[in-house]
Amino acid sequence: MNNLFIPASASSPEVDFRFDEHRLLLKGEAYPENAAVFWGDVIAPLNAYLAQVESGQQINMQVALSYFNSSSTKMLFSLFSALNEKALAGNVIILDWYHDEDDDTIFEFGQELHEDFPELTFNDHAVRT
Repeated sequence: MNNLFIPASASSPEVDFRFDEHRLLLKGEAYPENAAVFWGDVIAPLNAYLAQVESGQQINMQVALSYFNSSSTKMLFSLFSALNEKALAGNVIILDWYHDEDDDTIFEFGQELHEDFPELTFNDHAVRT
């Protein structure tokens, strides 16, 4: 399975999915003009990867998004739902959630993810800027 790298743009995050290392990274801002297309191009390879991962394999997901719009929020829930399903199937999924220590919105979204997807091992990281 090929890794997936999409460089950050002014309105879309960096996507660095190193499937061969079981390391996934989203970093930057996410308000692409067509969220369904952008995130579809991210979620489809992620789902293909998850279908191939052996039970028991640990997957590390790092998310450092400083902003995302409502359309991206819906797609992020789809992404985390797929990871949660894999955790229910016996995989260890570690979600490292990075946010500015003063950004209550991103912090609270992370807390909501933690509640909605309890099978993910959630680590909150407040970052000083």
